[in-house]
Amino acid sequence: MLGLLNARWPQRLAALPWAMVALVAGLGLFGAVVLYAAAGGRLEPWAANHLMRLGAFLLLMLGLSQVPLGWWLRAALPLYALVLAGLVLVELVGAVRGGAQRWLDLGIIGLQPSELMKIALVLALARFYHALPEGYVGRLAGLAPPLVLILIPVGLLLVQPDLGTALTLVAGGLAVMFLAGLPLLYLLVPAAVGAAALPLVFQLLHPYQQKRVLTFLDPSVDPLGAGYHITQSKIAIGSGGLFGRGFLQGTQAPLDYLPERHTDFVFATMAEEWGLAGGLAVLLAYGLLLGWGARVALASEAVFARLLAGGLVVTIFLYVAINMAMVMGMAPVVGIPLPLVSYGGNAMLTVMLAFGILLSLWRERDRAVIG
Repeated sequence: MLGLLNARWPQRLAALPWAMVALVAGLGLFGAVVLYAAAGGRLEPWAANHLMRLGAFLLLMLGLSQVPLGWWLRAALPLYALVLAGLVLVELVGAVRGGAQRWLDLGIIGLQPSELMKIALVLALARFYHALPEGYVGRLAGLAPPLVLILIPVGLLLVQPDLGTALTLVAGGLAVMFLAGLPLLYLLVPAAVGAAALPLVFQLLHPYQQKRVLTFLDPSVDPLGAGYHITQSKIAIGSGGLFGRGFLQGTQAPLDYLPERHTDFVFATMAEEWGLAGGLAVLLAYGLLLGWGARVALASEAVFARLLAGGLVVTIFLYVAINMAMVMGMAPVVGIPLPLVSYGGNAMLTVMLAFGILLSLWRERDRAVIG
């Protein structure tokens, strides 16, 4: 944030890619419209809070855009350690919501360190590979530390339990390792071993997690229980047709047929009223943002900046891809929200942090040496 104190900060702000900033804000505002409709045409209980968070986090994003690249490098490991300490605190004194212990109750806000770990892990891995000598990526010295950085928070998340976020961390971490130059074979062999061990892994899952997998494979197994979410989501999406039923004309969400209509299944809520056209417009917006993020990575001269940008883009992509697959019945329900559209402060904070860092990297993309 010290960059904001510089006398040149107005010029620096003016140089930002404001089309992308507007796209982020636009997705957030559209999310408020969807939440307003999900509540039956009321600002409470979701749309008003969503708008307040959006305004505050947009200011935070712009502030982060002015942070120098060198600060991110120096702060990467301390931030990782801080968030990791938060995960440990969750195990000790965390608040239990929805049958899982994932939050730290800070009074005015419930903080979910697992969300912040998605950013902290990418920072830590980019910092590690920045300092790793050339040619060491595929050696033990280049493999063991990143795996430890990934597996420690993943282990803590499995205890909560939070399988969805744990898998997201693994995918995001391995993506950074691949971008750093790790041969694809190093990733394919463990993936094949993991696929072969799926029956054993299934036996180790919690009963509710096993039920999610079974209902994903066949929602009719429990149509009024675990399969109800997916079934109603498909009905909502399908009933929207090409152009939707119309604003405030949906039935699945306002009449409470669609569970979690404001969080995990907000895309189904939107698709019923806005149809395929609305869904494609949302996907196009995400595609433009992710494409811009990829250009930030490709344009960055410093290894740290390139890996950090690439890792953040993969993290945001995982949010979108998993949520979309989940609501359409193409993946088990794992509780991953739709960025900037779903209701929830922690997920929005994480995504805004990612975009703020990307803006910072864009501003200093030509910097090859980090002081």
